[in-house]
Amino acid sequence: MNIYDATIPVFTKFLNNLDRWFDKAAALADAKKFEIEVFAASRLAPDQYSLTRQVQSACDQAKFTVAKLTGTEPPAFPDTEKTVAELRQRIKATVEYLATFTREAFDGAEDRSCTHAWMGGKSLRGVDYLNHFALANFYFHLTTAYGILRHNGVPLGKMDFVAALPFQR
Repeated sequence: MNIYDATIPVFTKFLNNLDRWFDKAAALADAKKFEIEVFAASRLAPDQYSLTRQVQSACDQAKFTVAKLTGTEPPAFPDTEKTVAELRQRIKATVEYLATFTREAFDGAEDRSCTHAWMGGKSLRGVDYLNHFALANFYFHLTTAYGILRHNGVPLGKMDFVAALPFQR
């Protein structure tokens, strides 16, 4: 399996799921007569990132992972989103960026050295970076965004998180 298969389709699917959760959030806000922007500042604990930062972080993890694994520079997203509409645009921009990658762009990604400043001069092989950090971090922020919305009454269930499965015929 090419690392493309574990990144582009997976990140794209789950970011699109995240975007659809905002449809349910908007419906709840409309039904209960409150501004949807209430969700943007919501968090599960006082010392935890808000929904806004969770969405930004999930998008960042997807774009940085793909960039590191392909040896390319990711686009800069300035973290200025304040509204749900802006968060949805961030998700869309990330999905559009992911769509620019081909399977061939990931050739050699398994052994490509991946590092960040926080790694203190250390690095991980691409496959280890993906499996031991990037996917876990992506799902952490995605799950926390789900939890924030669910905690605030948005009627989400497991299938909203998992969504369509790539069944074989």
